[in-house]
Parts: sequence; structure tokens; C-alpha cells
Amino acid sequence: MLRARKMRTLLLLLLFIYEARSHAVSTPNFVLLMADDLGIGDPGCYGNKTLRTPNIDRLSRGGVKLTQHLAASPLCTPSRAAFMTGRYPIRSGMASRSQVGVFVFSASSGGLPHSEITFAKLLKNQGYSTALIGKWHLGTSCHNRTDLCHHPLSHGFDYFHGLPVTNLRDCKPGEGSVFTRALRLLVFLPLQVIAITLLTLAVLRCLGLIQVPPCIFFCLFFLAALVLGGLLCFLHYFRPLNCFLMRNRDITQQPMSYDNLTQRLTADAAQFIQRNAKTPFLLVLAFLHMHTALFSSKDFAGKSKHGAYGDAAEEMDWSVGQILDVLDELKLANNTLVYFSSDQGAHVEEVTVKGEGHGGSNGIYKGGKANNWEGGIRVPGILRWPGVIQAGLEIDEPTSNMDIFPTVAKLAGSPLPEDRIIDGRDLMPLLQGRSHRSDHEFLFHYCNFYLNAVRWHPQNSFALAPNALEMFTRPSLPSLKGTSIWKAFFFTPKFFPEGANGCFATHVCFCHGQYVTYHDPPLLFDISQDPRERNPLTPTSQPRFREILETMQEAAARHAETLRDVPNQLSLGNLIWKPWLQMCCSSSGLFCQCDWEKQVGRGSH
Repeated sequence: MLRARKMRTLLLLLLFIYEARSHAVSTPNFVLLMADDLGIGDPGCYGNKTLRTPNIDRLSRGGVKLTQHLAASPLCTPSRAAFMTGRYPIRSGMASRSQVGVFVFSASSGGLPHSEITFAKLLKNQGYSTALIGKWHLGTSCHNRTDLCHHPLSHGFDYFHGLPVTNLRDCKPGEGSVFTRALRLLVFLPLQVIAITLLTLAVLRCLGLIQVPPCIFFCLFFLAALVLGGLLCFLHYFRPLNCFLMRNRDITQQPMSYDNLTQRLTADAAQFIQRNAKTPFLLVLAFLHMHTALFSSKDFAGKSKHGAYGDAAEEMDWSVGQILDVLDELKLANNTLVYFSSDQGAHVEEVTVKGEGHGGSNGIYKGGKANNWEGGIRVPGILRWPGVIQAGLEIDEPTSNMDIFPTVAKLAGSPLPEDRIIDGRDLMPLLQGRSHRSDHEFLFHYCNFYLNAVRWHPQNSFALAPNALEMFTRPSLPSLKGTSIWKAFFFTPKFFPEGANGCFATHVCFCHGQYVTYHDPPLLFDISQDPRERNPLTPTSQPRFREILETMQEAAARHAETLRDVPNQLSLGNLIWKPWLQMCCSSSGLFCQCDWEKQVGRGSH
């Protein structure tokens, strides 16, 4: 009897331990690390031999490396919208129809609509503590400076510490401006016209050919003064009004200081993990690296073999290592899914006036940020979960940063929203070897609002055969199963200068009009055989050329039928600066200066 009772007690204990372990595995923590403009050719684990990234490489060795991981957009704002929602950015209105595809002012009224559901919202409803530390870039306010309708706290995050817009050259004195082209058009060209007009009128008046009233000269001088005054105000006020740090709803540093910025944000991320070590948590650490302006602390400045870019990359890698170390110290690594990626490819056109390259490496791939050649959208993708995901695995199936949404939701026990299309796919069957094929048969590559290209990974050998007879009567045709990954471009950007690997005249490539070349029939590549996209296929080189394109165009048409008209969050009206939305840590007009980072940091939440 006593023995039976002991056995029963032992069985109950084992059942309790099993249930506890099952519960732990079913509700893991999530640490999502998102770099900015990091190229797939930058980390050592993706082939770089001279840039030191030991911690990203450590993460790769302990998990799965995706070699065909794709950003849903080659620009920051739409890519991050897709990442957060698991949906193509065109579905949420986060895809611009103009040349400006991202938010550049903190006082813009556009942003990720409140109706969109982020993975943070889903996990918060499951009892997770949620935090976003670093870059947001998905809008701030709608109608007044305090509504914060687009702010991270309105999208499921309990805690936010970082930059509500983005890191720009204009945020760091002496690093130039991203507005050079706009200033040339809106300031220097009008000033030249005014100067020529004044000079012409003065000469004609001196020669007695025409009578020019003095008020005309006064008006022209006044107009020139207005233009110059506007330029001076812009140069003086842009940095404090747009480059500031927030902690939750409050500005803590305006303008933002780059001094030990990575260290400060990393320390805060580590503290968040420590505070929530005994409860499920979601941490999104969105690095300001590698977007220009480049920066690094004294411990990393001048230490790499790749100038300022390498210094910043190695500092970011240090930050990754700090987060991994905290997980190890708290014995959380085995119950934490860690994801590392970049929002898009490296910005190849980032070159200083001194000729120093401030953009990264996209490896063997063509193009970069702001275009849908592989270099613009193929990004690092690493996932680690010890004991659940096999270490050291490499997967070459097409995956998307939109896949994180359903993957995280399912692991956290949250049902997916049923009132909308989710374009991402759960990655776990692929990561755990339960499936050897990506769930994405088709992926659609948008350049802002415009469908730029379609990727097709056929799911079976005879997808294109109209009948069984043809399978046997055309044995010479290559199989469309397995490694074949077709990519068709409806238009491509015009690189400049000729033979370059980017649009250096405009700093980024644009998506329509005179800046692109349209293709009819579409430009077709087999990415599995030609990853550099150098040799477009023809009806001669690919016997099923027209059938492949027809299948892809039909898929694009079916996809277009699923789209709905939504407000354009990146319209001119939503992009422009609105003074009533401007946030300022001081009540004295536009004199916005404060630094409460240290004080607030010491008394942390």
C-alpha cells in the first residue's frame, strides 16, 4: 500500500514537471533584434572575413541561419510596418505613392493605423510584458501632440525607450544632410532665379531700357530674405525638433546625444530582461546602427578595418553579445526565441563628400536599400532557441520578415486575427525540420505602393503542365520543382551613373516615372541559378518562359484582388511637418533642449 502511494506520488510529481516544462516551452520569451540598413554581406556568418561580428556569429552557430530571408520592403518605414503586422505594407496604407517613402519629421500625422494589430498587441493580451527599445519610425501623433496615436505604447508595447522617427545625417552635426537635393531645388534654385532677375532688372534700368519701380526690388530682396530665413530656421531647428529620445510618453533627451548611445539603450534592454525574468516577455531591440549618421563610442571608434561603418557594426555586435550574455546569466536562453535581422539591405549610395563609403555590403547580390534587386531585400535572418531549434542549420527556402508575426503569435498561444489577411507564415515547421519547403509559393516585392516584382517557388514538379500527356511528351523540359525560384520584374530602377550598382544621383532609387524602366514582357530570372541577377531568361534559354510568366502574372492579379483601399499614411498631407504636432520638452516655444536621460535611467521603472 505504502509502495503504491509512493509510486502514485512519483507519477504525480513527474506529471507536474512535464506539465511545467510543456508550459515553459509553449510560452517562450522573445528577443527580436532588428538592425537598420545592415547588408547580408556584413556579418561573418554570412561570409564576411574582415568585419568582426563574433556575437552575431555565435547566435548563428547556436541556431538556424536563413539564407533567403527577405524584407517585405526595401525601405525602413514600410518594412517595419510589415514586420510588426505580418502584412504587406500596402494593406495598412504604409506604402507611399510619391518619392518620399518614409517619415522624416516627428510632427507628421501619418503612421501605423491603430486598427492594425501588431505582434506586441497579441502577446500583451497573452500576459506578456512588452518593450521596444531603439528605433520606431512608424509615426507618433495624429491630431495633437499628446494623442500619440501611432506611438509604440498605442500598439501593444508596455515600455518604449528610443527614437520615435529615425537616425539621420542631420541628427549629427558635421555629417551632412539627407535633404541636399530638396534644398537645392527649394532654396538654391529659387535664390539663383531671384539673383538673376535682380541683376537683369538692375542692368536694364541702368541702361534706361525699362522703368523698374523700387518696390519691385524691395519685393525681390524680401523674397530672397524669406528663402534664406527659411533655410537658416530649417538648419537650426531640424535637429532638436526631430532627433530626440523618448521614454514612454516623455522626451528625455532633446536633441539626442550620440555619446554612449548604444551602451545606454543596451543597458536598458538588459534591465528590462532582468525585471521580467520570471514572467513571459517580448523585447524588440531595434538598433539605430547601421543607418547614417554612423556613430560609435570611444571603445569602438577607429578599431575596425572598415572605417566608421565597421566601427558601428562591431559596436552593434557587442550589443547583441550583451543581450545574449544576460539571457545566459539568468538561465533564460533555453526558453527564449532570439531573432536577428535587418529591415532591408545595405544603402550602397551612402558615400560622404570625402568619398568614404558609409554603406555596408550586400555580398554577391545586386542593388541595395530602396530597390528590389536581391541586395535590397535579402537580409540576414537568424533564429535561436536551444533544444527546440537545431543548432547550426542552414535553410535556403524563401522566408519573409512578415513570418515573425504568425510564428511569435502561435508560440505565445495567441490566435491570429480572423478579420484580415496575414501574409506571413509560421516558420516553426521549417525551422524544426517538420517541413522542407517554405509555405510561400509566391512573394510580392513592392517598391513603395507599386508592385515591382514577383517571386515564385513552385510547390510541385508539374505545376505548369496542362495535362498528364505533356509530362511525358516533353521530357527535355527542366523540372520546375526543387531549386527553381523564379523572379519576374515589371520594372527596374535606372542606376546612375551607367554601370553603377545604385542610384547615386538621387541617393536612393525611386519607384515610378522617369526613374524606372518598364518591362513587357517582365524581366525573368531563376534566382536559384542566377542569384546575382545578371542573366535574364528568354524564350530561347527557358522553353517555358511564357508559361512561367503567365503563372506569375495570374498570381499577381489574384493578389491584387485581395487589396482594399485604405488611407495613405505616407501621402504628402501626412508627411509634412505640422507645428501643432511638434513635441518639445520645453514650454518656451521652439527652444527644445533637455537631458533627463541619466536622471530617468537611474529611477527606472
